[in-house]
Amino acid sequence: MLDNVLIIKLGGALIENDNALSALYEGLTNYLKNNKRPIVLVHGGGCLVDDLLKSLGLKSEKKNGLRVTPKEHIGYITGALAGTANKMMLAKAKSVGIDAVGLCLTDGDMIKVTQRSEELGCVGDVALGSPKLLEVLLQNNYMPVISSIGITQEGELMNINADEAAVALAVVLKADLALLSDVDGILDKDGNLIKEMTQDYATKLINEGIISGGMEVKVKAALKAAKTLNKSLSVASWKYPEKLSALLSGEPIGTKVLP
Repeated sequence: MLDNVLIIKLGGALIENDNALSALYEGLTNYLKNNKRPIVLVHGGGCLVDDLLKSLGLKSEKKNGLRVTPKEHIGYITGALAGTANKMMLAKAKSVGIDAVGLCLTDGDMIKVTQRSEELGCVGDVALGSPKLLEVLLQNNYMPVISSIGITQEGELMNINADEAAVALAVVLKADLALLSDVDGILDKDGNLIKEMTQDYATKLINEGIISGGMEVKVKAALKAAKTLNKSLSVASWKYPEKLSALLSGEPIGTKVLP
């Protein structure tokens, strides 16, 4: 088992922001010049999915922060996430000299996927798989870039929440984890950054409706990871690449989620 692996989950909005994506990769490159820390990127791509479905005249809805994915949509969503978004991430890595490999969640059986419910359609639940493929890649200095698409044992494509996917991979690799999005972290009712988050405080804010939708899914995933791994993790923004070195060095930025 590799030590000191860091999994960084990137919000889909980053992929459509070329300047921010360039800054992120430049930060990674500068860090990796002097450090050998193994890094895995996990990404969604909700903005790309929204744009594609809209262009096709298809309506999309979310329930409790998760995208309802009818079977007739999953091919398009797979193309947007495992295709366009993933290859944009690889292209940017190549442009800065990072050796990256594009994967989906069930390559090498790293994650096991089952359908969550008929109501949500092709939306998957994740369970732990094997670290072998990722360990081989990381030991050979490749950076895996993993889209949030999975495949069930029956061969059905599934759309997976990227935060939940990143948490499962962190458990598989016993890795550190940072969940990066377009907000500074977890915010209180006045929009102020919460420096530390506990299970009890999160439950209170969820019950009050202050944490809801996609952030509720993210916070629950982060709390699950912190408890399972028995270590804290960061929920933070990708908008400040100058803070990336601190994050990669293990310093908490944004909201520190406690086990």
